[in-house]
Amino acid sequence: MIKFMIVFDQPEDPENFENVYQDFLALVERMPHILRRQVVHITGSPQGAPRFYRILELYFESTDAQQSALMSAIGQEAGQELSRLPQGAVQLLFADVYEEAGGSTALSTSPAEETEEARDTEAEAESPAKQGF
Repeated sequence: MIKFMIVFDQPEDPENFENVYQDFLALVERMPHILRRQVVHITGSPQGAPRFYRILELYFESTDAQQSALMSAIGQEAGQELSRLPQGAVQLLFADVYEEAGGSTALSTSPAEETEEARDTEAEAESPAKQGF
């Protein structure tokens, strides 16, 4: 799966941003091949005031589907809508999406235990008795 992310910086004029964003979103909703849309509204950061304000994520089955959507007439119109925002206020990113179905990864209680466990596993793998010789 492929993701197209539109990352918006904190707006200087929130009212103008929301007007542009709503017009942009109305166009995005009409774009072909989008499997899923996800909006992330940034609420804070442990490092202080966050640089980012909102992220819109658009999911596609493939790079070809993504390209087709972005190059469509409605995709081009949506892209032009972003030019109403200040220069540099939007970042556009392509990403591959890797998802795991359920499960969890076991965690060691300490790095020392992790290293000891790795040594034990390597020793077992190198042992002729364990390799069936």
